[in-house]
Amino acid sequence: MSILIPNDQREQLEQLYKAMAPESLTPLWEVLAALVSPTPTSPAVAHHWRYADAARYLMRAGDLISAEQAERRVLILENPGLPGQSAITPSLYAGLQLILPGEVAPAHRHTQSALRFVMEGEGAYTTVDGERAVMRPFDLVLTPSWQWHDHGNETSRPMVWLDGLDIPTVRHFAASFAEKTDEPVQTRLVADDDSLSRYGRNLRPLRGSLADRRPANRPLFHYPFAEWRRSLADLGAGTPDPHVGHALEFINPADGGPVLPTIAAQVQLIPAGTATRPRRSSDGAIHVVVEGTGTARIGERAIALSPRDFFVVPSWTTLSLDAASDLVLFSYSDRAAQQRLELYREERL
Repeated sequence: MSILIPNDQREQLEQLYKAMAPESLTPLWEVLAALVSPTPTSPAVAHHWRYADAARYLMRAGDLISAEQAERRVLILENPGLPGQSAITPSLYAGLQLILPGEVAPAHRHTQSALRFVMEGEGAYTTVDGERAVMRPFDLVLTPSWQWHDHGNETSRPMVWLDGLDIPTVRHFAASFAEKTDEPVQTRLVADDDSLSRYGRNLRPLRGSLADRRPANRPLFHYPFAEWRRSLADLGAGTPDPHVGHALEFINPADGGPVLPTIAAQVQLIPAGTATRPRRSSDGAIHVVVEGTGTARIGERAIALSPRDFFVVPSWTTLSLDAASDLVLFSYSDRAAQQRLELYREERL
């Protein structure tokens, strides 16, 4: 409460607060300014992780605990402003998962929606409801809410990917459910990447036909790097947007909306020698450097970027990018949830 109150009135108010506290009653007027702030006030802070540093610790973990023992061998990218919350923003989680040759991360399902962005290795798989997606660097693979999934590595090299989930959002609603299967690996019901041929070319099997096997609202779960990078390169022949460069959003082909109900994902190309103008938005976003070098200016902080680096931009914090060479970024955020709740805003400066 910002208005000055005489001492005698303040004393009487404090007596009132003390008397009603046992009844679990508190005064809104003492906290209203913090609850309904003029602009977002995220507890998250801008932060930067070097992939090589994180991967070194992840490989050490691989020597100490198996994928079976851990269920998911993951190092959490925890925001320094959110200690102990297993969160990179107030609504999202990020972690680096390692699958060593011959290992399986056993099948389970949960209400949390997840994406996987491949960082290193080639040829391991994620199985979603009986269909394997063979994973290659910088592929995007989804495991939508309540769909069975397991991961395995039948290659001779370690496989590492970034996990992005809406764990904090589900925790906020106290809506977490999870199940495990008796067998660690699902039965393969169709050929690998079957859904790409059925749903990934602006076509779909006739509704109700035997060929229409995926859920109607989430038909596609694999977005290969080779395809999205080619689309981004084609877009790069035109004039870049002054605030975001060349940018493409991954979409759900069923409705043209975000890939997951709570998470939006996109890629950007900032041409060499280009600096974007500052922009801020109400979604907190996690970025991965796919290619190139440059500088990210997050609020007052400047971060030098190298391939496979991660950085997080909190809500309503300005971001501008300066590309020393062609800079390609992948990012995901809670924009999908905010748009559905009619909360999302952005400002181009």
